[in-house]
Amino acid sequence: MTFRQFAFNNVIRNKRLYIAYFLSSLFMVMVFFTFNIFAHHPVLTGDIMESGPGQNASFGMDVAAVIIYIFSFFFVLYSMGAFLKSRKKEFGLLMLQGISTWQIRLLVFLENIIIGFLATVGGILVGLLFAKVILLIAENILVIEESLYFYIPWQAVVMTFISFTALFLFISFFISIVVKKHKLIDLIKGDKKSKGEPKASKFLTAVAVILLGSGYITAFIVEGEAVIIAMLPVIIVVVIGTYFLFTQLSVFIIRKLKSKQSLFWKKTNMLLFSDLAYRMKDNARTFFMVAIISTVAFSAIGTLFGFNNFITHGLRDAYSFTYTPHGETTEEEIEETLAYVETVLAEGQIETINKQPLLHFYEFEEMDNRSSIFITPESQYNDMAQLLGYDTVRVAKDEALLATLDVAMGGYDIPDMDEIPLETGEELTVTDTLQSGVFPDIVYYIVPDDAFDKLPEPTSQERFYVWHAVDADHDTLVEAGKIMRNHLDTYELQPNDFTIYEVSAIYSPILFIGLFIGIVFFVSAGSFLYFRLYSDLEEDKQKFRAITKLGLSEKELKKVLTRQTAILFFTPIAVALIHGAVALNALSNAFQHDLFLLSATILGIFFTIQVIYFIIVRYFYIKQIKQAVF
Repeated sequence: MTFRQFAFNNVIRNKRLYIAYFLSSLFMVMVFFTFNIFAHHPVLTGDIMESGPGQNASFGMDVAAVIIYIFSFFFVLYSMGAFLKSRKKEFGLLMLQGISTWQIRLLVFLENIIIGFLATVGGILVGLLFAKVILLIAENILVIEESLYFYIPWQAVVMTFISFTALFLFISFFISIVVKKHKLIDLIKGDKKSKGEPKASKFLTAVAVILLGSGYITAFIVEGEAVIIAMLPVIIVVVIGTYFLFTQLSVFIIRKLKSKQSLFWKKTNMLLFSDLAYRMKDNARTFFMVAIISTVAFSAIGTLFGFNNFITHGLRDAYSFTYTPHGETTEEEIEETLAYVETVLAEGQIETINKQPLLHFYEFEEMDNRSSIFITPESQYNDMAQLLGYDTVRVAKDEALLATLDVAMGGYDIPDMDEIPLETGEELTVTDTLQSGVFPDIVYYIVPDDAFDKLPEPTSQERFYVWHAVDADHDTLVEAGKIMRNHLDTYELQPNDFTIYEVSAIYSPILFIGLFIGIVFFVSAGSFLYFRLYSDLEEDKQKFRAITKLGLSEKELKKVLTRQTAILFFTPIAVALIHGAVALNALSNAFQHDLFLLSATILGIFFTIQVIYFIIVRYFYIKQIKQAVF
């Protein structure tokens, strides 16, 4: 048998040993391949990508592919490192039989090439099976008129094969060098070395609490533009605090819990706590990495969907069609536009409520160089508000309200007048401010009807023509808006549903890319935990085999292993969920828009996925321990 045959047989005959590394590599290949099937689809690489938004989306997909590839490199490298760590004793025995260090390096290189080739081919084949599912999901998320049909993705096949062949070659060279740094005695007895009692520094424990606390408090109290300014310092502080949380604070807490005799000696807690401090210390870097990666996934997806919600939620509460002629628009042009809108609505059989409110436009000397303000009477505001389902207002006879734009509609200068003068010499005191999209694109004051009649002659008047659909579906309104926009070629007319459609068409590729990358990061984080758990499998088998001889029952064993596995899986995820919730709260403060429901939904979905993943891994892990013990 040649050395190459020995390496090949070593892989084929020890499937249980190699399967975890193989499946993780196959998963990353499949992810990269399926993403490229989507990114290079003929529909997405055609005319749809030639516009400004399309070019940005195309660039975004290229960047996403690079991110996935770079992440794949580190993921496979980590997986291979964990795999080799579990084989230290095997390498020691081979060297004891006369195999040289150079041959061990060659064995690792050949094995990795074999696994890499099989994973690459397998990932492409599995990706082809899931290709249609990915395209269907993308088709439902993206706002495109054409269907994302299945096609033979030769470009994706060639790109994936070449990219991952190069990746596995490089990692094979790199990882094989690591083996020579270990001495024979370290390889054979590496897993039996005393770890020593893990200790925690009180100073660093306090630093972890201070850093995390200050980062959280800052993220909660800052608002608006201050969120952007505070973002980088808060991220740095929280990342450092998270590292000390796992390396110091967790060990400190466990030692404190162990010192409580009533808790330590209760039932099987002794088995859990006696090994827990070691596990937390050993797994600190893995926990830290998983927590940060998962936080990035939560925050990225939350930010993308939050931003989309932020820019569209104000539009969803606006009138179906709004026409606001500018001062230079002639009466003839206004009449032609109104007639055309009515024609399109009639042809589309769209029933609407039609309103034509007027706003007075003023320039007061008391405005401290501000150019103008708009004023509307209370009755007119309430009439328009009821059309949108907004709350009506009541204004006291000597007061006025300032109505600002909904933040999602854009930022504008807000007048700072405290009083509005009337012709009679009286003044209205501005007492309150409310956000309202009743009159879009302007900031205005609401005054009592009696006071409105006492205002001086306005400089000019702003006219609005509003059509609000009574019972029409979104697609019908989008089509009508598209016809109007194409024919009139003017942005004085705002077809609301068509505007939402345009915004969604721009951001949906970005949302899909962010969702795809976020899921990759999160699933990979779960895989890191899987590898870390199984790297201690043989040690756990020996430990529990000895303990069961002292009378540990199968039920108690299952309970201990469940707790142990749950701590491993949910400690970093719990930290990531808290980090994600704080980050999404900061996002809400930046947008000044409530994203609680969206944040809870995103975090809830990821937590549910992790629970399912935990149940599956726990089942197979306990099964292997029980087979070795009973």
